[in-house]
Amino acid sequence: MDFRDTPEEAAFRQEVREFIAREAPKLEHGAGIDVVSGYAQVFVQSQGWFKKLGEKGWIAPAWPKEYGGAGMTAMQQFILNEEMALARAPRPLHLIIGVGMAGPTLIVHGTEEQKKYYLPRILSGEDIWCQGYSEPEAGSDLASLRTRAVRNGDDYIINGQKIWTSIAHLAKWMILLARTDPDAPKHKGITYFILDMKSPGVEVRPLINMAGGQEFNEVFFDSVRVPKSNIIGEENRGWYAAMSTLDFERSAIGSAIGLRQTVEDIIRYAREHTENGSSMLHLNPMLRYELVDRLLEAEVGQMLSYRIISLQAKGLVPNYEASIVKLYNMELNQRIARTGMSVLGPYGQLDRASKWAPLKGRLEHMYLRSVGSTIEGGTSEIQRNIIATRGLGLPRGD
Repeated sequence: MDFRDTPEEAAFRQEVREFIAREAPKLEHGAGIDVVSGYAQVFVQSQGWFKKLGEKGWIAPAWPKEYGGAGMTAMQQFILNEEMALARAPRPLHLIIGVGMAGPTLIVHGTEEQKKYYLPRILSGEDIWCQGYSEPEAGSDLASLRTRAVRNGDDYIINGQKIWTSIAHLAKWMILLARTDPDAPKHKGITYFILDMKSPGVEVRPLINMAGGQEFNEVFFDSVRVPKSNIIGEENRGWYAAMSTLDFERSAIGSAIGLRQTVEDIIRYAREHTENGSSMLHLNPMLRYELVDRLLEAEVGQMLSYRIISLQAKGLVPNYEASIVKLYNMELNQRIARTGMSVLGPYGQLDRASKWAPLKGRLEHMYLRSVGSTIEGGTSEIQRNIIATRGLGLPRGD
């Protein structure tokens, strides 16, 4: 890996830094890190900032310019994400599914009418999207989904259930996979729909997590009508559309930097929190070793992200390398949360509502929320299987 920027990359990095310093709202460290919890007030304070990002095409940096994006290279996207994370600048997290999934799929497979209607509304933040993929019996094996779509004139009638549907309670539209040919092999006979979340027969039930947040939902479909014009791509070929994305940057550099910043916040607290005139680091010398371990591990996470972008910059597509990043960062997230709670002691159990909560209660939320980090987006077991078979060439187990 070459850690040096080219002259063009250095100029772009400076442009990003100056823009953030000039335009980004000044929020307290750590504000808005959580996907839903604590994001509402940041969203309100950051509307002007999001609008300015959109004007530069930086809401959707990977999208082609003709669709309102910035048409950035993978390295430019990496630099933008890295500098945003380093500055702890607010990100438009409410647009993540629309920008990162629905938009790219529409750009590749959508009709011109679909692109003209939906893409501008995604970028403006007018429409929030959710993803209707996983089901109770079709999570890691998504192609086993059972939600049915039956043709009825110019419509399809949808019946079934989706689960772990992030921000479905806020979304206006859903990208939905449903089975239209039950007799076809499981990777075939699936169609990709755009579903109006206000349609009669759609019921959203919240799934409250351990941290008290409503990020996920389960969604039920009871004879929901979806017009044929809301199909993305071809009937019975939705699996292939679902697997298609633009070549946008996926190095997870923002996550890696966020973890390092959390460790730095814990270290700062341990230095400043005193008892009888001595800091926690002096009272408990072994704590230094634990904190150093976490800091070094966070640096390793960054190096893994640099490996991903190095591959992409060479025109290669990361495969098992992306699974390594996901596995490592999510398990590190849990270790950092445990270390943080150990440093904060009993006060670490106080949530954001308490004025006595250290670090504004962020560690309490992180500790509870981190339980799910090795499950969502592909469990650690799934990631290890991918690394073993695709990365190490080991045979599949029976």
